[in-house]
Amino acid sequence: MTHDIDVLAIGNALVDVIVTADPAFLTGNAIPKGSMRLIAADEAERLYALMGADTREVSGGSAANTVVGVAAMGGKPQFFGRVADDQLGQIFAHDIRAAGVAFDSAPVADGPPTGRCLIVVTPDGDRTMSTYLGACQELTEADIDEAAVRAAAVLYLEGYLWDPAAPRAAMKKAIRIAREAGRKVAFTLSDVFCVEGHRADFIGLLDGHVDMMFGNENEVRALYQTQNLDEAMAELGKHATIAVVTRSEHGAVVLTDGARHVVPACPPAQLLDTTGAGDLFAAGFLGGFVAGRSLPDCARQGAIAAAEIISHYGARPERDLKMLVDAAFA
Repeated sequence: MTHDIDVLAIGNALVDVIVTADPAFLTGNAIPKGSMRLIAADEAERLYALMGADTREVSGGSAANTVVGVAAMGGKPQFFGRVADDQLGQIFAHDIRAAGVAFDSAPVADGPPTGRCLIVVTPDGDRTMSTYLGACQELTEADIDEAAVRAAAVLYLEGYLWDPAAPRAAMKKAIRIAREAGRKVAFTLSDVFCVEGHRADFIGLLDGHVDMMFGNENEVRALYQTQNLDEAMAELGKHATIAVVTRSEHGAVVLTDGARHVVPACPPAQLLDTTGAGDLFAAGFLGGFVAGRSLPDCARQGAIAAAEIISHYGARPERDLKMLVDAAFA
């Protein structure tokens, strides 16, 4: 089936504010190292001020990172997400369009400001995220362009956005449209706290609504409430058409039709910052899928993209991903 858009993603439209700091910064502000927590507007302003002038600001958000990766590999992606008519909203729109992603969502004049994710990267490459969602949570069914969903080969949905009722309804609408049009639907579990809050919904999505599920080993264990990864993947394999389980330096496992494909990780040039590793893995996998690669090769392409992203600070590619992928499959 022909398509005009390779991957259409729906997710949190956030601006990532990234700083490198000693773990003492985290302990001094009572922030658990390695955590991902939601914060209120006043806390976001306080932490932003403490991060100082040596920050990088770039449009982010999990699904947005993924479609930027798709674009970097030569794909044609689009993104739906809500931003406010403010400075950070302008940064988000400019950056994602400059990266080659179609973004037609109009900024909103009323309501909360544009969301932001305050990321502290420690010298060991670990990242700690404090997120103020702001305008992201205001996405509604009216923001879904039915023609764009029908034109996309893959609809990609972000688990982080499942919690608020309005965005959840918007994503359900998009799923219905995509399935009626015969398109593929992919979903990322996003984080353990998302899984723990929406286990029943996420398992329900696997039964007939979602074609591809992405998650890391901790998220998959949480989905089936077991510490045994093999048990969790066995359950996942019973429900998912295609399930992709990432395992950091141990690579990834692709489950489909009773088969289990183990794909090794691609060693990075150096490990500096794990921000966006899962997002870019999904980008590589989806890019390979749309290009018609085998599922193991899709995972291999994902591993290449993830290795690039963890070799530098930030969740946006700095090397030519298309060149890296082309060289690997030459």
